[in-house]
Amino acid sequence: MSGFAHIPHAMTKPPHPTAAPPASAAAVEAAFYDALQHANLERLMACWADDEEIICMLPGGPRLVGAGAIRAAFERMFSYSAIRAWPQHVHTIDSMTASVHSVIERVEIMLPEGPRQGWVAATNVYFKTVHGWRMVLHHASPGTEQPPEVKEPGKRVLH
Repeated sequence: MSGFAHIPHAMTKPPHPTAAPPASAAAVEAAFYDALQHANLERLMACWADDEEIICMLPGGPRLVGAGAIRAAFERMFSYSAIRAWPQHVHTIDSMTASVHSVIERVEIMLPEGPRQGWVAATNVYFKTVHGWRMVLHHASPGTEQPPEVKEPGKRVLH
């Protein structure tokens, strides 16, 4: 059987037994972006589920499947510098065991002429596992130089 249906049951060991399990998908997301900004590979990998079917797609890059491929890609990126990205305009869809976050990331990159900002649309998916919430997918689209026009959904009243 392939896919993520088996992830909550497939993990037999906690990735970091001394750390408390993340209490929410939002806590994992905050830890993920903090690890990016500090180029902390171990903290970044602690956000991911301990499963070989996790997926990461970085802007303009190939689909990375499995912890080894994801670790290698971030290790290469961190060898240049930290990734200055801040989640903004987060829209979530939650269930008891899964959380999907549609995020607009504000990204700052350093160019020879100085820092520039860009915006990236990303989707982060989290599963609640026996070891707490963990990321199973990060998919970031190629960025734009202009901030996107974001229309937040209005409040709906159910009768």
